[in-house]
Amino acid sequence: MKRTILLATVIAAAVMELIDTSIVNVALSHMSGNLGATLEDTSWVITSYAIANVIIIPITSFLAAKLGRRNYYIGSVIAFTFFSFMCGQASNIWMLVAFRFLQGIGGGALLSVSQAIVFELFPKEKQGAASALFGVGVFLGPTIGPTLGGFITEYYSWPWIFYINIPIGITVAIICYALLHEPAVKPQTGKVDWTGIALLAAGIGSLQTVLERGETDDWFDAKYIVWLTGIAIVGLVLFVWWELRVKSPVVNLRVLKSRNLSIAAVLTFISGIGLFSSVFLTPVFSQRLLNFTPTQTGLLLLPGACLAIGALVISGKLLQKGVSPLVMITAGMSLFMLFSWQMSGLNLEAGKTDITIPLLSRAIGLALVTVPLTALAVSSLEPKDIPQGAALNNMMRQLGGSFGIATVNTYLTNRNATHRTDLIANITPGNPLAMERLNSYTNYFAGKGFNAFDAHNRAVQLMDNVVTRQSNLLSFGDAYLLIGVVFLAALPLLLFAAGRKGKPTPVLLSDH
Repeated sequence: MKRTILLATVIAAAVMELIDTSIVNVALSHMSGNLGATLEDTSWVITSYAIANVIIIPITSFLAAKLGRRNYYIGSVIAFTFFSFMCGQASNIWMLVAFRFLQGIGGGALLSVSQAIVFELFPKEKQGAASALFGVGVFLGPTIGPTLGGFITEYYSWPWIFYINIPIGITVAIICYALLHEPAVKPQTGKVDWTGIALLAAGIGSLQTVLERGETDDWFDAKYIVWLTGIAIVGLVLFVWWELRVKSPVVNLRVLKSRNLSIAAVLTFISGIGLFSSVFLTPVFSQRLLNFTPTQTGLLLLPGACLAIGALVISGKLLQKGVSPLVMITAGMSLFMLFSWQMSGLNLEAGKTDITIPLLSRAIGLALVTVPLTALAVSSLEPKDIPQGAALNNMMRQLGGSFGIATVNTYLTNRNATHRTDLIANITPGNPLAMERLNSYTNYFAGKGFNAFDAHNRAVQLMDNVVTRQSNLLSFGDAYLLIGVVFLAALPLLLFAAGRKGKPTPVLLSDH
């Protein structure tokens, strides 16, 4: 019974952390108006949390070993909860941005350390079930975040997006104080690798900022993006060099000698692109082009989210029965590519069913990918290296999400401009179909009582609106196809994973 309570508690903590990666997305305009800030400044509320997460996640293994896993985890839960409260209390935008960064620092442990605890609670023969249960949080958190945020913002106010963390956080802290113990095997740590921490913060923090802010500020047209890109490259190169030569690294990159972990990390990066990009694209597509309300959009995602829970559990069962994770990953990525192809073919007359069906393919596909990727990542690691491998894998998912959203956002803008130019080029006096439609619009407005000049101008404006909607539709189709192509290009990596003809090496997490 105690194990079940602790299991539910740490999974709830991980879900809470992942929900906060996307819950504020739909509330930015409300925050902007309430705090008297521009929408551009308010978007730093998202960026600061993502930067903090991606910095702290890879060093959670070191911090847990140095401070004691129990102390570090409970302290992180308390920090996350306290700064959630402070976010709701913020009186200006930069206070909110600062508190969101500190909230993200606390939230980092809620993901990676929760995963290690979940695995430890299961014997080695049931690691597939552990992967499935943790996968529920990984999948559901970013998916339901925008829906929950929209509901709270619509019926309450934006500070409650943060306040809902408080009772959950307090409950998690109390239960973990009573039930959570130190692992049986405590990793040895040396002195604090301050140089490694500084290089990691500079390199990966700069990279995350570039990915989050690049499209908004026209990429390399902004000087600070150029500088941060240089800092990211130099910082990460020096970080890798330093961590491979220092005796007690803050991030043990030597675990990447495991071929399975390296391949899983790349594929987790790709799955992060698919998970977060599709969560970004689908609500925007549904609301901007099909005029769905936030509530209707949330209901679109709900059937897939429910189906994914069942698919995740089945994935864990299949792993326990010896089904190769590589077979499951291939099937899952193929289903996600089907989703991308289906969404790329939608038109402006699409209804709820037309979107719900592809979302079911997405849900099953990502569910089939998430569980075996988690198992594959740690399948050939020593028990003492598993926390570090899990942390690196989680970092890759977060980076993949940021990279995917940044790439898709830029690609949408470029493809929209291209399609608009192509469509406008066809609206010429020599195109009888275009002229017929323009005359039809003109006659419509003339019939409403407008004079010939105003009727023509309104007809031209209406034609421009039609072109804008069509170019948007085509650019969204291109973006969905792009994600599918990325998944297709990643599939050959599975050929290099060890154990592809059978079950991977058992994950001996119960000794950790």
